[in-house]
Amino acid sequence: MAPYTDILSTGWVARLPASWVPYIHLARLDRPIGGWLLFLPGLWSIALGASALGQGAWLIALFFAGAFLMRGAGCVVNDMWDREMDRKVTRTAGRPLASGALRMRQAAAFLAVLLALGFVILLQLNPLSVALGVGSLVLVVTYPLAKRVTWWPQLMLGFTFGWAAPMGYAAATGRLDGAGLLLYAAAIVWILGYDTIYAHQDREDDALVGVRSTARLFAEQTGPFLAVCYMLTLVLLALAGWIGGLSAWFFAAMLLPAAILARQIMRLDVNDPALCLALFQSNRNVGLAIGLAVLLGRW
Repeated sequence: MAPYTDILSTGWVARLPASWVPYIHLARLDRPIGGWLLFLPGLWSIALGASALGQGAWLIALFFAGAFLMRGAGCVVNDMWDREMDRKVTRTAGRPLASGALRMRQAAAFLAVLLALGFVILLQLNPLSVALGVGSLVLVVTYPLAKRVTWWPQLMLGFTFGWAAPMGYAAATGRLDGAGLLLYAAAIVWILGYDTIYAHQDREDDALVGVRSTARLFAEQTGPFLAVCYMLTLVLLALAGWIGGLSAWFFAAMLLPAAILARQIMRLDVNDPALCLALFQSNRNVGLAIGLAVLLGRW
């Protein structure tokens, strides 16, 4: 597999002051796909649970901003844990802490700023959502350790990145019930699938440094595994829509995200890191299409 990195230093990043660029890279703001993927399960649950258009729009705006702040914070924590390991992996060797562009104290100060801004947003929500938001920090801090102790760190990421689903549902409804929990379960297996695709970018380097992943676990059999993950995602979403009282428009509109997921499975080549990244990134369209289906189902 040819050396590959997804760090971007061109375009708008190149026009920033040089001193800013390491922080942009540390928070992955040059690659916003992670913020979108963190936000989208929250979009689904707000769309399902919001009682009024104004309430839904306000919550979506808060969750969108909060997702990018917390994704950035999670990336900082991840790089603080993994800086020594990142130096040994082609795709991550250029990260600011691994390369020496930033020091740990600078990363810690930046993390404090991101968490403070995230906490301001969190305080705009109801008490149940605040409690869930504080609880998510346990997942944010411990997720980077998963790859050291289990072959399933992508599942741990599912629990972490999918947390916006129950949190968004609680923010919209003031409670957690079957529909909100089913959305969370759907998000977990969706993330398990797409992050397995993403992990194939590092499969060979991970084997050399001893990092575990579902990409290494399933290797050339990732296609069938991905099909199971995505089928479970669609079934769980259908159950959430049924329990949530969505109309037939929801089920009809779900054909679009189902088609995008099927295309990922058919096009997957685990030995092509650039293609794996592109397929991974296409999950933003999947998540937006699911959100649209939920909104149509409210009619």
